[in-house]
Amino acid sequence: MAHVVAIANQKGGVGKTTTTINLAASLAVEEKKVLVIDLDPQSNTSSGFGISAGIPPLSSYELLSGSKTIEALSRKTDLPFLDVIPCSVAMAGFEPEVASADPNDRAKILKSSLTPGDLKKYDYVLLDCPPSLGFITLNALVAADSVLIPVQCEFFALEGLGQLIKTMERVRQKWNPDLKIEGILPTMYDKRNKLSTSVLEELKKHFHKEVFSSIIPRNVTLGEAPSHGKPAVLYDVMSKGAQSYMSLAKEILAYG
Repeated sequence: MAHVVAIANQKGGVGKTTTTINLAASLAVEEKKVLVIDLDPQSNTSSGFGISAGIPPLSSYELLSGSKTIEALSRKTDLPFLDVIPCSVAMAGFEPEVASADPNDRAKILKSSLTPGDLKKYDYVLLDCPPSLGFITLNALVAADSVLIPVQCEFFALEGLGQLIKTMERVRQKWNPDLKIEGILPTMYDKRNKLSTSVLEELKKHFHKEVFSSIIPRNVTLGEAPSHGKPAVLYDVMSKGAQSYMSLAKEILAYG
């Protein structure tokens, strides 16, 4: 059965999408079968793999609405062990559509869509969440086994982290008692910048072993690769960005 990981942080611009794309690709390079489900209406993870929902769209919206299965929606990528279910703008309207549903049922829609028959095909399912703590992220947390939290090594980094952890505690109490922190991932780290070093030290001070040893640096390749519809490992495997995500994948596999 697949290990389901939500990649979440309600703050935008912290490297969440970059992490989803490159961790998935790095796990696939390690010959783990991976499914990425893009849940962000901006669809940046989808375009980072060179995939669109198409017309008519076949996307994660159709998965949550129950009209299509994972098997029908998943797309192959340039990596043989990696599939993607893209997102479409339709996802932005999904929360109002189910606003009148029972709150408990509304929180479990994604979990109900991830059937055991589909999950057994994969080793990992990565859920890319939108930059908010709204309905879609809540569904991802209810469906996930663990949460990977990218944290930008800049000012205010710890501020939003506390909110997310409180939300996770609420999810544990009401819907998903076994939800764990997969790890806190420092991103956009610049060793020449005293602030980056200070934020990293604060993360380790407050969260100890929950902070990954792997650290994602500021790197041009990580910014360029999505414009070519490729993860960094296929764009420039020897870049510091690609190598840092390969290190993260190995760390997860070693301790997972």
